[in-house]
Parts: sequence; C-alpha cells; structure tokens
Amino acid sequence: MTRTGFESLGAGGLDWESLPLRLWLKGNSMFWDAADIDLEQEAAGWATLAGEDLEAAATLSAMFLAGEEAVTHDIQPFMSAMAAEGRLGDEMYLAQFCFEEARHTEAFRRWFDSVGITADLNPLVDANAGYRAIFYEALPEALGALREDPSPANQIRASVTYNHIVEGVLALTGYHAWNTVCQERGILPGMQSIVRHIGQDERRHMAWGTYTCRRHVAADPGLWQVVEDTMGELLPQALEAIGFLQKYDRPLGLDVQDFVVYAGERATRRLGAISSAMGQDVAAVELDDVPVALEDELAGD
Repeated sequence: MTRTGFESLGAGGLDWESLPLRLWLKGNSMFWDAADIDLEQEAAGWATLAGEDLEAAATLSAMFLAGEEAVTHDIQPFMSAMAAEGRLGDEMYLAQFCFEEARHTEAFRRWFDSVGITADLNPLVDANAGYRAIFYEALPEALGALREDPSPANQIRASVTYNHIVEGVLALTGYHAWNTVCQERGILPGMQSIVRHIGQDERRHMAWGTYTCRRHVAADPGLWQVVEDTMGELLPQALEAIGFLQKYDRPLGLDVQDFVVYAGERATRRLGAISSAMGQDVAAVELDDVPVALEDELAGD
C-alpha cells in the first residue's frame, strides 16, 4: 500500500469537536504515572486478609491483571480498522487508549510485587470457565477478525466484546466490588488509588465504545441486531465469570449476586444509549455527548 496524503494537512485540519479527539484531550489532561502511586502500606493491609478472604482477593486481583494484559494485546486491530476507515481522530484516541491499558497492566503488576506475590497466578484465572470463554476466546477472536474484515458489523462485535463486556460488565463491576471492600476495611490505599485512576480511564474507553456503536447503528439500523446478538451471547459468560466467586462463602463479605445485578443494570443502560441512535442523523451522533454524559451519570451512582 502507498500513502496518497495526510488527513492532518487537509483543508480544515482535524475536527477537535469530534468525540474521539475530545476524549484524547481529556485523557491528556488526566495523565497519571503508575510508578508514582504509593504502595508502602499495601503489604500491611494484605496481611490482614486470611483464609477464603485471602484466596478470593488474590483471585479477583489476578483477574484484573490478566484482563488488562489481554486488552493491551487485543486492541491493536481496532486501530488498524480506524486507519482503514480514514478516521485519524479515532486512531489517535485508540493509541492513547492502548497506552492506558498497558499502564493499567503495569499498575496491577507493581501492586502484586508490593505485597510480595511473585508466584505463577495463571491457575487462579484458568479455573474460571466464564473468564476463559471471554478472555481466552471471545476477545481475541472478535478483535482479530478486524484484521481481515474491518466492516461496521465486525467493529460492533469487537466493541461490544471489548468495551461493553470486558470493560463495562467485568472490569468496572470488579473494581467497584474490590474498592468497596478496601474502603470498608480501611486497607490497601494504593489499590484504591489504582482503581480510581483506572476507573477514570475506563469510563472514557466505554464512552468511545458506545459512540462507535451509536454511529454505526445510526448509519444502518439493521446493525442493532449485531449489538443484541453479541451481548446476548457474551453476557451470560461474563456473569458466570463474576459468579465464579460464589464458590467462596460471602467472599470478602460481598454478596456476589448484588454485583451481578450491578453489572447487568449498567449493561442495559449502555445498550439503551446505543439503541437511541437508530434513526438519528449520523453527523449529529458524531458530535453529541450522549456516551460521555452516560458514563458521568454511572460514575455518580
């Protein structure tokens, strides 16, 4: 392939009002460094956990770290898909997005190191059938399909899998649960800081995923069926991954069912935001604040 020109040199320059570039600018203004987080108190807090609480906490944290590594690997074809579509703003934002996923991986790995856990943790996630179905199979398959066919339908499948299942259902629900435990017990301030920073990043990621699905559904309402089918296929597996913690007797004092409900309710609201784009003008959807406003609302709940 040869290059025929540069979008950034074109008439009018870049559209700084587009949602991807607004997310890019917001991400730049909210930069944080994983190496700056104070982890000095983590080992003492970790030592207060014992028995099934300790095992559940290690399993939950391992799910976080493995998930962040997986999405760091798997997002790259989405950047290529945006390039194929000639969407430099989305490409720029996804470059930042990928960097942030790598930073999340660094943050959780530094945290494990701070509490002295250096053993092989793969068995903690291998045993979770729902987690395996999502992270070992569905995620790499959906994102990998974009390499050969970056069609709107495949972009929607990839976004629902990555943004709405992995991030919106699993990650943000898990971070909410774990942060609740840390706050109630007054332990692991470093973990609380990590989760707070990651949550801010993930909400911008979610907004981009909702936006991407909205613009495709606005252009072709028939693609809503792809959203429904993908969510219908993967949501039960995601809820199974969360429900895996029910093998413990109220792990960390949590009622796992409460968090299954929490995850399902947020998935429903994000799907509503996507479906509301059907019949709308695509140019208007490109500029509206629906995805960002929804994430701000969910963050405040």
